Amino acid sequence: MKVNGCNCSLVIKTTQLEMDIPYSDETIREAVSLLEEEAAIEGNGNCSAIRKMTGVTGCVVTPLTIDTAPLLFFLAMGSVWKPVYVSGTRNLYRYSLDILPMEDTIHFNLIQKRGEERRLFVDCRVKSFELRVLRDEAVKLKLEITSDRQPIALLNTESFYRECGERFSGNYVTYRINGKDYQNIYGITLVSKKEGGTKTELWIKRALEQEADLPHFIDEIIIIGKLLRDKYEGDIFGTFSITLKNLFLKSDETQINSVDTVIGPLRYYVSGLVSAETMSSEELGMRNEQ
Repeated sequence: MKVNGCNCSLVIKTTQLEMDIPYSDETIREAVSLLEEEAAIEGNGNCSAIRKMTGVTGCVVTPLTIDTAPLLFFLAMGSVWKPVYVSGTRNLYRYSLDILPMEDTIHFNLIQKRGEERRLFVDCRVKSFELRVLRDEAVKLKLEITSDRQPIALLNTESFYRECGERFSGNYVTYRINGKDYQNIYGITLVSKKEGGTKTELWIKRALEQEADLPHFIDEIIIIGKLLRDKYEGDIFGTFSITLKNLFLKSDETQINSVDTVIGPLRYYVSGLVSAETMSSEELGMRNEQ
């Protein structure tokens, strides 16, 4: 098995656009299965098997940027409303997205460049995703990718990576639960699996403070990430927001074995709607993808 790491460049291609994505890790590889044949009654009793390529598997972990956030959330969640121009700015657009309770979201192609090797992964789709937010780290999105088609070798070895804009940081993410802002949350992990229906969980890492502990049932939580840069027009900065409704506490994973501040994770099941809004510095035309 070849695991492709940090010296790769990645490009996502849909019918409407082609975009480079920054990344921290990626392990896209060919999926392999075995055609097994049971041992015959006669003979030495050995089983035989034939190696069979069954498509593509693996994942991409990429930091969210102002330019890539609309596309990556779109691939993860499965639907997007028509982009709305943000008044008072020169070229900022807001995208609203909803998660769909469907296994099969939009298909796309992915180009991987590793050293002098280029490969095209065809008809990929996202079967699960994780949004990871933690203080002092970049906000990252993990896309679990699958495809039934074999990768294709490409002859062109031209370098294609281009800058994708500023990255969102966990230091500038705020959390509002049932209308109240919580300052003791250090990060979250939003996990959604899209096989046999969408199943979504939210892990919240919070400092253990009795007066600011989280409720067992959450009507609504809004997660907002901002880019605090001054380069955008009209004091409008890049943002993304995710709204989750009807969460109930599944388990408390906190282990209290220290006299210092305890950072404990709470595990919530999301039984309601999940939606997102992102703001991009250009019109990507993703509405036409559906």
